[in-house]
Amino acid sequence: MGALPPGFPTNDDGARRHARPVRLLIAGAGARGAAYARLAAATGLATVVGLAEPRAELRGRLANELGIPDGGVFANWQAMLQSRLPADGIIIATPDREHAAPFAAAAAHGYPILLEKPVAVDPSGCADLDRISRETGTRATVCHVLRYTPLTVLLKQILAGGAVGRIISVQHLEPVGFWHFAHSYVRGNWRREENSSPFLLAKCTHDVDWLSFIIGSRPVRVSSFGQLAHFRPEGAPEGAGRRCTDCPAEPRCPYSALKIYGAGRPPNGGTPDPARAYFADVVDPGGTPESLLHALATGPYGRCVYYSDNDVVDHQVVNIEYEDGTTAAFTATAFTAAGPRRTRIFGSHGEITVEAGAISVYDFLTGTTAVHPVPAAIAQVRGEKHEGGDRGLIAAWVAALAGGDWSGVVSGLDESLVSHAAVFAAEEARRNSAVVDVGRFSLSQ
Repeated sequence: MGALPPGFPTNDDGARRHARPVRLLIAGAGARGAAYARLAAATGLATVVGLAEPRAELRGRLANELGIPDGGVFANWQAMLQSRLPADGIIIATPDREHAAPFAAAAAHGYPILLEKPVAVDPSGCADLDRISRETGTRATVCHVLRYTPLTVLLKQILAGGAVGRIISVQHLEPVGFWHFAHSYVRGNWRREENSSPFLLAKCTHDVDWLSFIIGSRPVRVSSFGQLAHFRPEGAPEGAGRRCTDCPAEPRCPYSALKIYGAGRPPNGGTPDPARAYFADVVDPGGTPESLLHALATGPYGRCVYYSDNDVVDHQVVNIEYEDGTTAAFTATAFTAAGPRRTRIFGSHGEITVEAGAISVYDFLTGTTAVHPVPAAIAQVRGEKHEGGDRGLIAAWVAALAGGDWSGVVSGLDESLVSHAAVFAAEEARRNSAVVDVGRFSLSQ
């Protein structure tokens, strides 16, 4: 695996020494589940003893990579849990609409749970998991990875030091990226609400949660606007075909699947683009340029973005009012270059700009700007994302399992349900052109 990423706890950390590695179960070996499993193993404090995944190729590849014995490899999570493998925790990374059943079963077994977001796709589903957690006493953590990035840690320190006084308002941008959006939300698994969830819940629960974490207050009212504006038949270039592999307009289309995925797995031994290589592997796991072309000619990821069956919005704005009077304006859009999120925080005594790997603080009194570089967080394992957030989350959770100190785990189920309530309220606001009280969707009301 190579050198461990910075910030990982290891067996050499005396304060966190554990008699043996903690034993983990993984339900779901897709992109997120596989990345979390690799990161957990890389800490040196954990070993994966059980893996459940219905897709044989993904299941076998990850089992071989992590050295999971045959007796710990299962085609579904039901069989894995019925085997009663001795384990200290479980990571649930099943599809969005398939969280409730494995959560309930794992809670019944008494496992601490790390649950991929979203918790559930509607308020009733969230209420069910909350009830199960309370009735069983389950310690449940949600994968709100943005809380764990080096940028967030530094920003929280700067704000706690009073650098800009009281936070008055915030602007936050999630630049999804034109080709990333085409992959996930036009051609991919999250393209239709009925099969996954609304775009805001699937992609931006992270951001809504992060805003509450940074501001330090609960959301109380929201408004929202957004629609599917571009990825529709009327947006297609003249002469467009139904599939990129035989489309006359493909050379002049920025959303061409041949361009997007070919950059990740170029023919003739070219240098792959690392970000797009990750997505090419989703389309054609472990394949070649030739097998990738076949997958695009026959599978969903080669479809024209203008003639797919997608229905989720491609841009959305959300305005949020918080209990302490702070306001936030959040924008998520497909129509950007893929890149890190950008934020501006307006305080009573200064302004903060978060962009391009640095946090800049302008002081109203002195008229000076202090620039704080954000520690680099280069991915160390395959599939790791979110500028060190994946790594920070897994490091904190595994260390808590190993040593019993949960102070570093800052994304419990209770906190996550607040963010989900705000997202559900925002979706109602968008659909009904209304200002909606978050409390209508809050389990604490």
